[in-house]
Amino acid sequence: MPLLLPLLPLIAQVGPFSTVPGASRSTPVEQGVVRKPRGQTDKTVPLAPPPEARSSRGKECAAQVDEDAEQSVDMAQAWLAEGAKGPGERAEANLCLGLAQSRLGAWGEAETAFLAGRDAAGADRMLRARLGAMAGNAALAAGADARALAALDGAKADATPLGDAGLSAGIALDRARALVGLKRPDEAGAALAEARAATPDNAEAWLLSATLSRRQGKLAEAQAQIVRAAELLPIDPAIGLEAGVIAMLAGHQEAARKSWASVVSAAPDSAEAATAKGYLAQLGPAPAVAPSRTAKP
Repeated sequence: MPLLLPLLPLIAQVGPFSTVPGASRSTPVEQGVVRKPRGQTDKTVPLAPPPEARSSRGKECAAQVDEDAEQSVDMAQAWLAEGAKGPGERAEANLCLGLAQSRLGAWGEAETAFLAGRDAAGADRMLRARLGAMAGNAALAAGADARALAALDGAKADATPLGDAGLSAGIALDRARALVGLKRPDEAGAALAEARAATPDNAEAWLLSATLSRRQGKLAEAQAQIVRAAELLPIDPAIGLEAGVIAMLAGHQEAARKSWASVVSAAPDSAEAATAKGYLAQLGPAPAVAPSRTAKP
């Protein structure tokens, strides 16, 4: 397989922890929740639903985020300038401000707002955990891995006593991303194990685990983890792309070809398909299948 070695330096960087061609670092806020940075994985799911606004003013501000984020920024800032009443309102105002700034792609400002909201939440552990997690998520989108980890560590401490598996898993996944960015892979692996334990049916946790195992040269573990991810989410371009990478590194060229071809077929306009097409082009056409010989009577 003469093309295997030229491909190895390229595929070693593919996966949810890296940026795929044509993808920005982060995605917009959708449906009022902060989304995970694109390029780490295309399965961008909410870390956790943000706490619902309790006051009429908070509800009005949050409802405006998707329609006019700039107006929501003005509303939240005016609310804070007027002196939002009590910790609850200050937390709500900063929540709305953070969501609006996230929608605008102003990740640093969003992070600051979420942290202020977390601090205003006082003894409300759930509110603190969610806002801290959202601050860490925004810091990740800004490329500030150390700040992200600090916020996420605080969110983990607040969330652990609550027993909310989904929230704990989301925090663990983002902690893993930050730790990978900080070149602390063993700690990232531990965080991913926490995510898998909290939500065993979370395909994203298995995909990220497979990517990290593959980068650490643990191909047998990576193979088992990507198989589990595919069982949970059979038609997914990020999983198919990673499955092909793992197969290629293990020396299974035709299995890799099939995985990448499935990505192109299932999601032809995706960034993963563009990457898969590049790999397929380097592999060249599939070897011809020799015609079977019919036995003579």
